Amino acid sequence: MKKLVGSLLLVMLLGLGLAGCSKEPTPQDRFAKYIALWNEQKFDQMYDYLSNDAKKKITKEEFTSRYDKIYKDLQISDLKIDFKKPKEDKQADKEKAHYSFTAKMNSIAGVIQFTQVANLKKEERADKKNWYLDWNTGFIFPKLQEGDKLGIETTTPKRGEILDRNEIGLAVNGQVYEVGVVAGKVTDQVLEPLASLLQMSPEQIKKAISASWVKPELFVPLKRVSMDDEERIVQLIALEPVQTRKVEARIYPYSKAAAHLIGYVGPITADELEDLKDKGYTSNDMIGKRGLEQVYDEQLKGKPGVRITINKKDGDKEVLAEKPVEDGKTVKLTIDVDVQTAIYDQLGKEAGTGAAMNPVTGETLALVSTPSFDPNQAMLGFSAAQWKALQEDKKQPLSTRFKMTFAPGSVMKAITAGVALSNGAITPEQAVAISGKKWQKDTSWGGYYVTRVHAGAEPVNLEKAFVFSDNIYFAQAALKTGKAAFTDGLKKFGFEEELAFPFPLEKSTIGSLDRDIVLADSGYGQGQIQMSIVHLLSAYTPFMNNGNMIKPILLAEEQQGQVWKEAVVSAEHAGVIAADLRKVVADAAGTAHAADMKGYPLAGKTGTAEMKQKQGETGTENGWFIGYNTESPSLMVAMLVENVQKRGGSQIPVKKVKKVFELAQ
Repeated sequence: MKKLVGSLLLVMLLGLGLAGCSKEPTPQDRFAKYIALWNEQKFDQMYDYLSNDAKKKITKEEFTSRYDKIYKDLQISDLKIDFKKPKEDKQADKEKAHYSFTAKMNSIAGVIQFTQVANLKKEERADKKNWYLDWNTGFIFPKLQEGDKLGIETTTPKRGEILDRNEIGLAVNGQVYEVGVVAGKVTDQVLEPLASLLQMSPEQIKKAISASWVKPELFVPLKRVSMDDEERIVQLIALEPVQTRKVEARIYPYSKAAAHLIGYVGPITADELEDLKDKGYTSNDMIGKRGLEQVYDEQLKGKPGVRITINKKDGDKEVLAEKPVEDGKTVKLTIDVDVQTAIYDQLGKEAGTGAAMNPVTGETLALVSTPSFDPNQAMLGFSAAQWKALQEDKKQPLSTRFKMTFAPGSVMKAITAGVALSNGAITPEQAVAISGKKWQKDTSWGGYYVTRVHAGAEPVNLEKAFVFSDNIYFAQAALKTGKAAFTDGLKKFGFEEELAFPFPLEKSTIGSLDRDIVLADSGYGQGQIQMSIVHLLSAYTPFMNNGNMIKPILLAEEQQGQVWKEAVVSAEHAGVIAADLRKVVADAAGTAHAADMKGYPLAGKTGTAEMKQKQGETGTENGWFIGYNTESPSLMVAMLVENVQKRGGSQIPVKKVKKVFELAQ
């Protein structure tokens, strides 16, 4: 009896198992698997779900490559195909089934979404029945039919312009001449003069006119030339095969005067494209190469308009997706182009830098670096010879000096005075007995001495130390302050801190101050002290703002009068230093007296920074001057001129800055 029951149970279990194995797949489960493969973009596996009729129309290779190419060309992302299974599927017992599904995806032209109906049919293959998809091109996009092609149309955005405070263009959209030749008409006699005028090699021209796309009588562009280069254009068009046409281009109206500040644009390189490919850049883009063109490139470039169309066999077009063009945004600066050009003209061919700001509002009015280069030519493309000359020029015209740090020399003394006064190391009235032209703390300094130019017999107080720019006085002030307090004081003035400024600047640094000699030298701007000219301007603002240090700004949209460092010195001490800085210019013995102007009360400080390996050597010297109008402090100008040794020292920038103020009145 037990054996009989066991046998019956075994038969029942086998029956159930066979019934389970023979259960046919439902059309909704089959379609759900197809949808899952689609979402994963496994196109080769999707093909296996196609009906026999569908497979007759397209091969597996064609099916897979078409999906791959379309999705790649249209930059499809965030693909989501959605199919909701019906709770009760009454179609499962029939030979055909119909299901609705939705598709949504992002593309180069924005979101594409549609609803489509899928038709499935039951087919027998290898003695097994299953459900297969009656696929057609409408599954890719509903309006895409056999023989239709997809098109991508782009609209290039206008690059945003860079303007000064009065909306005068510093980088604008204009036109240049595109110079080319008529294919098939360039003779050997023309080749040499053409190459010379275009600053190209004959080989480069031959390569251009023999490109695969070139056909007889076609215009072959060779180079772009500024419309201001009239003489060269006349010579070029005198050559028979040469033609010109006007094309849009970036123009820099103030050329060398603002080259380092504004920069220029040029074709994107392969390396740049690799770095920027995730930000919507393409191989056809022009991008900022230096200066603010580079800093604000994403804002200036805008976003191209893109339209995806289905191009019908009869010539009609269906718009699949469209993203409107977004022109680049204008960048308006606080720069005053008149001050910018005045400083540039004064610096001339000198190696140096000049900057200006409104010391009350913090608006940066000028940022100049010399010698300079022509950004218009840079945009059009330097010849190999031009580029080599720029790179090998000893005065380094490609260096942006206003972003760099330098030893400040004696312009540092106002900062040292502020720190020493705040710490009680000195008082304005206290006179220090200093004799001779050189001084050392004690014999531990060996043969090292701090030297000064003016060697009077009378004791020196703070006012006289400023007027005569006494190195020994300020060296002693730093030593009396002490390493820790001096370091803390300089940090209150923004040293060792990144300045939040739109144009990237090097950080002003203190150095180690590991020895008394270095501490003493730092008191008068030597040692290891390094400052940028923008930081220098900001560091002088407390003397016009009751001890508050104003943050420099460069964008017109930024809030004016921001306090970067509050109460770096007291209002009383700020007033004392300001009065002494006025004396530096007004006093006949003052080091900056050459800048004194009748009816224009200028205050300021000179500086000469020596660059040498050790004491006793003859090194190079940089001359500094920073000045401002005490009665109407709306303009403060700082200037550094390199290699002023045996040429007048700091008096060179003193006279140049004075001229800037005369022009600004």
